[in-house]
Amino acid sequence: MLSQAVILVGGLGTRLGERTRLVPKPLLEVAGRPFLDYLLDELTRYPTIEEIVLLAGHRADVVVGAYHGKSWRRASLTVVCEPSPCGTGGALKHAAGKLQDRFFLLNGDSWFDFNLLDLALRARNSSALVHMALKRDQAGDRYGRVVLEGSRVRSFLGAGSQPNGPINTGVYCIDRAILRYIDELPCSLEQQVFPRLVAEEQLEAGLYDGFFIDIGIPSDFERVQHELPERLRRPAVFFDRDGVLNVDKAYVHRIEDFEWIDGAREAIKLCNDLGYYAFVATNQSGVARGYYGVEDVHRLHDWMSGELAAEGAHIDDYQYCPYHEEGTIEAFRRVSDRRKPAPGMIIDCMNGWPIRPEGSLLVGDNDRDVEAARAAGLPGYLYREGDLATFLRPLLKATVAP
Repeated sequence: MLSQAVILVGGLGTRLGERTRLVPKPLLEVAGRPFLDYLLDELTRYPTIEEIVLLAGHRADVVVGAYHGKSWRRASLTVVCEPSPCGTGGALKHAAGKLQDRFFLLNGDSWFDFNLLDLALRARNSSALVHMALKRDQAGDRYGRVVLEGSRVRSFLGAGSQPNGPINTGVYCIDRAILRYIDELPCSLEQQVFPRLVAEEQLEAGLYDGFFIDIGIPSDFERVQHELPERLRRPAVFFDRDGVLNVDKAYVHRIEDFEWIDGAREAIKLCNDLGYYAFVATNQSGVARGYYGVEDVHRLHDWMSGELAAEGAHIDDYQYCPYHEEGTIEAFRRVSDRRKPAPGMIIDCMNGWPIRPEGSLLVGDNDRDVEAARAAGLPGYLYREGDLATFLRPLLKATVAP
């Protein structure tokens, strides 16, 4: 299970002119926020990501001042500054002491909207040192193309060689053994290391559909100002928990009592792959009744996250309501607008995340779930039995434009 992401933030950004003279390219503002902040938000959607390392070069002092030693949701932030321009491979070599056995690597000046854990799943099932995420087809002659044979990368074609085909998006899952291929500095991963990996059949790739853009040229930098915030407005699927994701055995709170519903993990991954946010909204009156504590709820949800990550899936946020008006624990004995059929948990998600109501929905196993969804302005669907992924698939529409 990968817990580390590394972001390259050291490029000069010369094609952007004066914009990057005093600010590193990934810290340029997009719709009022540093572009890098969007990447950090996206990475920390995945609960397994606990550490993010920023590899800084140009104006490293700005990166250090803004991010070093801070945290982003659950993840810690560390900045490693190269002493002189080292190239993309050299930056990794310089940070060798900080790298875990396997990690995600991202270019800090591009955005690709896809399920990052699916790439990790591919890497786990392969012996290749590097797995790259490819945009299946990106129009334009400014991009080089990647030639595949199955999942194996066979060659790279230069920019302008053909008008379409898969492109390298600058997102990788990497084994730290790659450091053996970085002999001298400066060193470019793309120009010096990857061709050697291709020759040794150590470079594989996955094809994904999703919104891709980099901010390296003025026209795309202007385009990203409005396109990126709009693309982050994704539809969401809200899952009730007991009876939908797991077999309802009455007040499930222990890991040993948890039993996944058939197709539940696959249903969540389906949401991830299609570009939906995925949330859990669950009544947990067992807390108010004294059967278990809130720490038991968190422990179980953390365990669920680990189980899902092993399948290339994740939940963006777990919402639960511990209150009940007839509870025996005074601190939790009250009426709550978060307890379904009230819509509070759904509304709190909609206020805290950039959710697009169009296309969003809830899956529950009783009428109070559906009533909560309707009160929040969303359709609700009753799941009774069978494979959850099979039930959910026709309700979803692919929202990631190719």
